[in-house]
Amino acid sequence: MAENNLGCIHIYYGNGKGKTTCAMGLAVRAAGCGKKVLIIQFMKTGRSSEIAVLESLPGIEIMDAPRMKKFSFRMTDEEKQEMLTADNAVLGKIREKVAGGDYDLLIMDETLGSCHKGFLDEQLLIDFLKNKPEHLEVVMTGRHPDDTLMDIADYVTEMHKVKHPYDQGIMARRGIEF
Repeated sequence: MAENNLGCIHIYYGNGKGKTTCAMGLAVRAAGCGKKVLIIQFMKTGRSSEIAVLESLPGIEIMDAPRMKKFSFRMTDEEKQEMLTADNAVLGKIREKVAGGDYDLLIMDETLGSCHKGFLDEQLLIDFLKNKPEHLEVVMTGRHPDDTLMDIADYVTEMHKVKHPYDQGIMARRGIEF
């Protein structure tokens, strides 16, 4: 089978569990065949559990993003503006990092949520996607993709919640939900 060097754009979205898990599974698959992977997690309060093992794998690099100190609905307008400035700066660093063509897969976890909450300028993201290195595969996760992002994407997968322990008052468990 011939190698295809076209880099597609993936969106994993919805209110169901599995968006980040799916993206991280793809990172393992890509690293397993010798591809170089860059992972960044937006809108997280800390590193999720899978990051420790992923950064120990050859070919996977974890890039730090600004950490949220509280939920977005508890942020002041000033704190939201600080997140916008910080996340936009991180996107600029991502653009610089991947411009050299050294990476095969870029995973931007919770990018869609960051755009939806106004922490990441969606037009900057769209410009990045339209001008990314041709071979670069890009994965974005989150809950609320904009129609423009959905149109740009090559893969769009919706994770739909049917039932979740949170509905019964069971909080997120380390190693399962985070």
